[in-house]
Amino acid sequence: MSLEASARAALARGDLPAAAQAAQRLAMEQPERPAGFFLLGMAAAEAGQVAKALPMLEQAVARGGQAEHLAQYARLLILLRRDGEAGRAARDALAAGPDDALTLDTIGCVLARLGDHAASVVPFEGAVAAEPDNLSYRYNLAAACGFTGRVEAARDHYEAILRADPRDARVHYALAILSRQSAQANEVPRLEAALAKAQRPEDRLRIRYALAKSHEDMGNAADAFAHLAAANAAHKQAIGYDFAADAAIFDAIERLFADGAPKGWGAGLDEPAPIFVTGMPRTGTTLVDRILSSHRQVGSAGELQAMPLAVKQLSATRSRLVIDPDTIAASGGAEPLAMGQAYMARASHHRPDGKARFTDKLPANFLYIGHILHALPRAKIVCLRRHPMDTVWSNYKNLFASQSAYYAYSYDLMDIARYYARFDRLMALWDRLFPGRVLQLSYEALVADQEGETRRLLDHCGLEWDVACLSFHENKAAVATPSAAQVRRPLNADAVARWKRHEDALAPVRDWLAGQGIDID
Repeated sequence: MSLEASARAALARGDLPAAAQAAQRLAMEQPERPAGFFLLGMAAAEAGQVAKALPMLEQAVARGGQAEHLAQYARLLILLRRDGEAGRAARDALAAGPDDALTLDTIGCVLARLGDHAASVVPFEGAVAAEPDNLSYRYNLAAACGFTGRVEAARDHYEAILRADPRDARVHYALAILSRQSAQANEVPRLEAALAKAQRPEDRLRIRYALAKSHEDMGNAADAFAHLAAANAAHKQAIGYDFAADAAIFDAIERLFADGAPKGWGAGLDEPAPIFVTGMPRTGTTLVDRILSSHRQVGSAGELQAMPLAVKQLSATRSRLVIDPDTIAASGGAEPLAMGQAYMARASHHRPDGKARFTDKLPANFLYIGHILHALPRAKIVCLRRHPMDTVWSNYKNLFASQSAYYAYSYDLMDIARYYARFDRLMALWDRLFPGRVLQLSYEALVADQEGETRRLLDHCGLEWDVACLSFHENKAAVATPSAAQVRRPLNADAVARWKRHEDALAPVRDWLAGQGIDID
């Protein structure tokens, strides 16, 4: 067996020391060829040593630019959040004409991580064509089809996975949110059977959310609430969430900006392009992003981590969390100009070609409004506001990234209410510090007067009227959020006052919010 074959076989069976030893010998004996360096890098990457793996893959790419090498190089770059380089490497890999399934799937995953779901479809299709029985590859293709509006293709792929593995909880949940369920056509019996057999907590979480979505669609409010209550109570216990963690972040932001700009802050970056669409999740941020990106001058860059990462980078704190009280406090020592430059350096890789302006619709950017308006003083900011009770209910009933600290508050009704109250208080602070700079846009007002509120939105963003913004549902761009199905339909009032279906169960939340002085009526 050749050294290359030995290294690949050792990698395949998980024997990383043997793989590294064979790859090292190969690199020494054939230094002009890329294979040894590539396999050394792969062994290091599999061991979790990304910083050690990257230069090895750089050496491999420099010696030939093979598709397999470029794809894995792109994968490591995306892990290091070097998005621009990752995108270039992934596209170079695709241009090299790969034919093996792993390389094609890896390219697709990198493009999906970059938010380019439309481009990810082709390599995912190639991976499935090469290995039709690989369920992971098929799942990735199904998700990409769903994000790009190819609903029936997505459904077909998901159903193919369930025929092979009826217990796949990710697929059960994906099918439930793909389209509206009805009494005549729903997945409830199959979901109940899958729940009875589910063993892992994460699987039970997803299947219960799928059941709740199905029952909610069919008008079975009590059943929907029961599944959510069971799923969320178990998950909150599993992650050990305490609202004090989020309260400490809000406290740190309020301390940093208590007297206006932190001491010593100077001018920011003179850059007019970004439009930040912020707000509590599930309050209409995707809808407003679609409206704005339907404008001829605006493209959507998606939900960027660019501002949180810029603040983290310049704060230079050592914690592994992107946001925490220490990072917020340390950011007061950063320069707004450097913050703006760091943001644009990251955001530019996601900026749609040919558009003068772009949207960044990370909802959690409401936490960074003080940083944004100092770092990018010409940026425009929109914050979605939805009825407090609908906001609480919508956060409770939607499954976010289950391990993300951003959404850890969302598994308990009172935690969500407490989070909403702090959000409301923070938005009041931004209004006092930056009067007129943040458009607080009511979801209900937008539904009631689409054209009037759209005109107000465009005016705030410095955009001329464009009638295409009223036909946002015809926008063909990908949507990778739980509201993907909704924003492909014309604006409607279906989601207004949805919380009243669960009025009795939500009574403690209503009373608590009212006691905080938050208007419920």
